[in-house]
Amino acid sequence: MRFLKARPLSSSSLLLITSLLISLTANAADKIPKLNGHPDLSGIWQTTSAADYDLEPHSLRADAPPSAGIVEGGVIPYLPKALAQKKKNFENRLMDDPRLKGWTLGVPRGIYYPEPFQIFQRDRDITVFHQFGHSVRTIHTNNTQHPEDPNDWWFGDSRGHWEKDTLVVDVKHFNDGTWLDRAGNFHSDALHVVERWKLLDANTIEYKATIEDEKVFSRPWNISVILHRHREPNFQLIEDYRYTLEYDKYYPYPAESAPAKSSSTAAN
Repeated sequence: MRFLKARPLSSSSLLLITSLLISLTANAADKIPKLNGHPDLSGIWQTTSAADYDLEPHSLRADAPPSAGIVEGGVIPYLPKALAQKKKNFENRLMDDPRLKGWTLGVPRGIYYPEPFQIFQRDRDITVFHQFGHSVRTIHTNNTQHPEDPNDWWFGDSRGHWEKDTLVVDVKHFNDGTWLDRAGNFHSDALHVVERWKLLDANTIEYKATIEDEKVFSRPWNISVILHRHREPNFQLIEDYRYTLEYDKYYPYPAESAPAKSSSTAAN
């Protein structure tokens, strides 16, 4: 059997390929939408990753597809006591996941949860509106600082600024009511997240986050996920209020309190 020998590329071929790559990169950059001099993140976005099932690499489970995970290095650096709690969460995940109670997903989980969210952008702030529970998060981009006497919020407090074409968001002042995924990865109220949002082209966002929590993790750790713009005609968010499911039987009226039908209406 004869094998073809690979020939090294000539200098002219390398120059041509390099020029094409530079041209493609420049074209992608040229097509990135802008608003007030910054990349415009407005639109409806969603990940295609399986990150919400488990941030760490995992094989197929009955309740989760296999995934390479999105954690840099593959392992979340838990403190020993917190790791024991994580294992307990995993064992009870089909009952204890706050998502199953319809609670707000929090940050960063709401970003890689497999439902769309919409971004509205203006100069002073960016609003992130999630389909899941219709939760609303505000990222302040008006050079204001975190409050000095904060509450503990489901989404924390988000303060963003632009570093060239990347939106950098500092988020803290969380409560401990949310998980990071369905596998029981969790955090405390000391959670601190630094997000980096960057448009790779008009329809793709590279989302990165550094996560630290001195009560739960031994060091900061990083995640990275790609978000895709929904471009289907007339695509829109739809209602997803899971915490109202147990009340659905009362709508539009419970049978015992429904308006009585008149004889003429009943006849029709």
